[in-house]
Amino acid sequence: MATIPANTRPLEGDAPRLKAPPGVTDCHMHLYLEGFEAQPGGPPIAELATPEDYARVQRRLGLDRVVITQSNAYQLDNGATIEGLKRIGSDTARAVIAVSPDMAEETLAEYDRLGVRGARIMQLPGGALGISAIPAVEARIRDFDWHLMVQFDGREIDEHRPALEAIKTRYVIDHIGKFLEPVAADDPRVDTLLRLIDRGNAWFKIAGAYETSWTGAPEFADVAAIAKRVIAHAPERIVWGSNWPHVGVPRTAYPDDAVLLDNLLDWADATQRQRILVDNPAELYGF
Repeated sequence: MATIPANTRPLEGDAPRLKAPPGVTDCHMHLYLEGFEAQPGGPPIAELATPEDYARVQRRLGLDRVVITQSNAYQLDNGATIEGLKRIGSDTARAVIAVSPDMAEETLAEYDRLGVRGARIMQLPGGALGISAIPAVEARIRDFDWHLMVQFDGREIDEHRPALEAIKTRYVIDHIGKFLEPVAADDPRVDTLLRLIDRGNAWFKIAGAYETSWTGAPEFADVAAIAKRVIAHAPERIVWGSNWPHVGVPRTAYPDDAVLLDNLLDWADATQRQRILVDNPAELYGF
């Protein structure tokens, strides 16, 4: 078994300007634990990211709760995510895993007891299960009232719209729509996104602005325009995630976690932030 280096990412820094209200939830982060290797089909793991590492980031930002998201590196092996969930505990943690269509009912029930609340669908390179798997995965999670977390290139939303409209469970459109080439806030594809939210079972996650923005930090103005429009349209359907430990960017472009939280000061008012950071995650993840 290969030895994965310990974390060298910055875990400390200035406190954010945003004073987090009680119950703030980070709805998207990943863990990379010793003893769990990357699986074929997924990206390599450069270094560890442990619950202890994340706890330092969490304290810096003033966050109370967290949703661990299955990393693409692990593909269908949920071992690290489940181990991390056990170590943090279901009082303050939930998880989104990769659910194979043949996952045993007993396994699903055990994961539900531990705090799993969703299944990841990733329609981008390295994803374990793409949009074509939605019907089979949805059938496995429906009885547990889990949601689907769906990520795709937002520029292709019209291509995926029929599959998304067919979802009967709740689902989250991930990473600010993940427009890999940012579009204007009034682009027809953003209109499509809003129509999906208006159908009643779609949510929208503010996370990873730095991954797709061409204008860059700290404002991420091009992606911010999309986020602001969706927040204004449906603040009751928005959640936020740090996307820590930011494995998809080189260290020279590593984002400041405080800046990513502080963006909400410019994107949403105080009432909207309460919903995005506390109330909506409590409803979606059962805190």
